[in-house]
Amino acid sequence: MLMQKILQVEKQLGRIRHEKWGPRTIDIDILLFDNIILRDNDLFIPHPQMHNRNFVLAPLAELAPNLIHPSIKKTMKQLVSGTKDTLPIKKLQF
Repeated sequence: MLMQKILQVEKQLGRIRHEKWGPRTIDIDILLFDNIILRDNDLFIPHPQMHNRNFVLAPLAELAPNLIHPSIKKTMKQLVSGTKDTLPIKKLQF
């Protein structure tokens, strides 16, 4: 039910699904929620790939370096320093 609501919000914000893994105008993911580990048919918490993505880990490590991933049991700081993701992170300047 939660996933259907998220998809509905994405659609209201203009997301059109042309191809899987393709470019998109909006993408809502639940990365973490407390220390909950949930594996449902269409919803996984924590997000199953967050620990492999610098664009997720770098901001989290900056905001909450000691936050522990509930299933991997490492801090965001540890995860970002050990990731194999080599894509650069572009920090926006305001």
